[in-house]
Amino acid sequence: MTTAFILRKEFWKHDTGLYHPENSQRLTAIQERLESTSYFSKLNRLQGREATEEDLKLIHDSDYVSKALKRLSLGSGSFDADTPYSEGSYSAALLAAGAGLELADAILEGKAQNGFALVRPPGHHAETNRAMGFCFFNNVAITARYLQKSLKKIFIIDWDVHHGNGTQSSFYEDDTVFFFSSHQYPFYPGTGSFQEIGLGKGKDFTKNHPLQ
Repeated sequence: MTTAFILRKEFWKHDTGLYHPENSQRLTAIQERLESTSYFSKLNRLQGREATEEDLKLIHDSDYVSKALKRLSLGSGSFDADTPYSEGSYSAALLAAGAGLELADAILEGKAQNGFALVRPPGHHAETNRAMGFCFFNNVAITARYLQKSLKKIFIIDWDVHHGNGTQSSFYEDDTVFFFSSHQYPFYPGTGSFQEIGLGKGKDFTKNHPLQ
């Protein structure tokens, strides 16, 4: 089995501060654990690529993409209290969103059987028109839409202490993407109850399995 793998030095340059819960030590810990196994040397390392504005617009509103990229290009700041950015965040965010696209291409072209994108900033809280919860762009949602250029149906599994509200809302009325999430509930961001099952054509294409 060939596993494609993407990890870029730029992800460490997205500086949220040492005491922020989503900081670069997360990557360091995972990388060190991987390197301690015999499996690490067997990974097929890919360079990755930056997502384009058109890639981002597969999920996000055009106006939001323009405004978010402009803010990220200006240097350090914050979208909200939880979602800071630094001078390195612009490139990191585009590379994080593009990593899934690179892996998707590798798998569809038969160069890999599966893939692992070790990226930051993360994405599953980002909604179509706003950043939140450490996330600027919804990496997995963008990849799902990108894959649908070749595939009809997508199944997303989101396993995290937080519910992936942004990913859920992206496909809540969509019957071509099934979204499953297991997470702590009630907890941030307040979504993800059993009752949230999709809407319209998307009814029963969202499944939440909250844990206490």
